[in-house]
Amino acid sequence: MTISRFSRIAAFIDGPNLYATAKALDFDLDYKRLLNELRSRGTLTRAFYYTAIIEDQEYTSIRPLVDWLDYNGFTVITKASKEFFDANGRRKIKGNMAIELAVHAMESAQHVDEIILFSGHGDFRVLVQALQRSGVRVTVVSTLSTKPPMIADELRRQADVFTDLLELRNKIGREPSIRPGPGSSERHASDGPAQC
Repeated sequence: MTISRFSRIAAFIDGPNLYATAKALDFDLDYKRLLNELRSRGTLTRAFYYTAIIEDQEYTSIRPLVDWLDYNGFTVITKASKEFFDANGRRKIKGNMAIELAVHAMESAQHVDEIILFSGHGDFRVLVQALQRSGVRVTVVSTLSTKPPMIADELRRQADVFTDLLELRNKIGREPSIRPGPGSSERHASDGPAQC
C-alpha cells in the first residue's frame, strides 16, 4: 500500500471475501496487526468490517471474531443472513453486505483522502469509480496470486492502487508461533468460493 502518512484513510473490509482470499493464500489473518498496519499508513478514521451472521443459532463460529473486532478498534457491521432452498431443494444461505459497504464508503468520501477496500468483487468497480469522482484515492487489496485470481480484472484496473494481499502476509499474517485465536478459525455465513 502506498499511502501518504498524512492522509485521512478509511478501510472497508468485505469479511467473507478477505477470509476466503487469505485462506486461498494459506495464511491466517491477525486483525490486531492489520489494524496497526492501517494506522501506520495515515490517520485511520475508521476500519469497517462487514459480515452476515446466521440467525436463530445460539452459537456461530464467527461470533467470537465479531465480538473481538468490535472491542478492538473495528466498526463491525452485521446483518442476518437469509436462508432459502434452491431449485434442487438444497439449503442455501445468502448474506451479501455489498450495499451496506457501498453506502458507508460514499458517506465517508467527504471525510477522507483515501479508502482501502479489502475485496475482489467486480461489483465494487462502480463504487470505486464514484469514490474517485469524489476526489478519493482508492486502494484495493485482494490477490492475483491464486488460480483463478480472487480479484475481478475490472476492479483491479479501476483502482488507483492495487495491493496483492500476499505482499502484506508478513505484516498482517498470524505469527506461526502464536496460538490460534480470533480470526484463525473464522467462518462466515457466506463462506465458499469468492465471487468476482
